[in-house]
Order: sequence, then C-alpha cells, then structure tokens
Amino acid sequence: MKKHILLLLFIASLTSCISNKEITYLQGKPITNSEIKRINNKPYKLQIDDILNITISSKNQEIVAVFQKNTTNNNTATVGNNGLGYFSDYSVDNNGNIRIPTLGDINVLGYTEKEVRNKIERKLKEEYINNDESLFVTVKLSGIRYTVIGEINSPGTNVLFQNRVSIIEAIANSGDISELGNRKEVEIIRQTLNGSEKYTIDLTKIDALTSNVFYIQPNDLINIKPLKQKSWGTGTTALQSLSTIISVFTLITSTIILARNL
Repeated sequence: MKKHILLLLFIASLTSCISNKEITYLQGKPITNSEIKRINNKPYKLQIDDILNITISSKNQEIVAVFQKNTTNNNTATVGNNGLGYFSDYSVDNNGNIRIPTLGDINVLGYTEKEVRNKIERKLKEEYINNDESLFVTVKLSGIRYTVIGEINSPGTNVLFQNRVSIIEAIANSGDISELGNRKEVEIIRQTLNGSEKYTIDLTKIDALTSNVFYIQPNDLINIKPLKQKSWGTGTTALQSLSTIISVFTLITSTIILARNL
C-alpha cells in the first residue's frame, strides 16, 4: 500500500511541475535569414490614437514659421522629442485627422507614413510653397506603444522608441513572462480598420520568427495566459509540487486517523 501511494505521489509531482520545454524560448533548429518571412515589412497603416512626429524644414525660416507647433531650431518646424510626444506631437483623433497649424485638418486614417508625408508635401506645394527646393518633410510614428497583461512580471503600457519592435523585445521590456505564464499560447489583440483581431503565437518554437505577428504594431494588447499549474496550485518545480502533494496527503491521513479514534 505504501509503495502504491509513493508511486502515485511521484507521478503526480511529475505531471504538475513545469518542464524546461514550457519556459524556454525559441526552441528548435536555427532558421536562415532567407527563411525568415518578415511579413511586417508591409507598411503600417495609421489608426486612431496613433501619435505622429512631423517635421517641416526649410532654409527659409519665414516659410516654416507658419506651420510651427514647437520650434527646436530657427529653420525647422517640428514636434516632439524625448518621449514627450503625447503633449507635443500630432495625435490621430476619432475622425482619423491630425491638425497642423495653417494646414488645418488632414485625414491620415489608413494611410502609411510615406503617404502622409506625400500628402503634406503636396498640400504645401499646391497651396503655400511652390518654389522652395530646400523644403523637407518627415513623418514617423512617435514610438510604438503596447500593453502587456496577465502572467508578466511588469504588466502595463510601454512605449519603445524604435521603428520596429518584436514581441520578444516587448516582453523583455516588461520584465519577462513569469514562471506560471503560458509561452506556448501568447495572445495578441490588434485593432485594425476592420475591427479587433486576435492572434496566437508559440514563443517556445523557433518558428515564431516567421510569424506575421512576431513584430508587434502600435497599440497591440499582449495577453499572457496562465499555465494549468497555477489553477492547480501545485508549484512550479518537482520539489514544490511534491511538497504540496505530501502536505495534502498528510492532512487527509491525519484527518482519517483522528476520525477513527473518535
């Protein structure tokens, strides 16, 4: 009887603890550069609440002054720096517009950064400036904002000031997934022009590098679901699981013995 009980406890501890395969990232054979499909090379189309950094520059100070929102030098009308873009850059409103001094409302919803730049340049040349060869316009996102919730060590919203951010970088910047987080079914909830879309990526496999959601987009919500071990409450290692099971078994045994003696 004792042997059967010990065998049962041993099997239970093995099935309840978390193996290295469940917490190790990008397992498998290396993938060559030619095999990596960077689908996110497809230009990002702007959404509501995105924040844009727009710079209009020229050798002629008087030309750019009327388009000025915040001046960083005498010959450049620009907005935003050092993470203060929320207050100084251009936010896409609920109608998909940004509002630039003198130019007024410009619709950017569903446009790429390049398309917005061309749109501003065309409007400037057609309506205000037609002979300034030094005119130069730049348009880019003011960082990539994302939110991580669930089994992550530092949940919340973060902004990375990069042109491209992988989901691995986003998770690392949020303190990494906890031991009880499910790395095999990481959810990404993304807002698109057609509504909300949900994707799942397995970060324990090297194939994640070829996923079309390996690189996140602005305003992505990353949800780290818990492993079953969390709901079981049996521990993350074999020793923790065995200790928990033994404690429960001891409690049950003691209760039975006390009941028999009554």
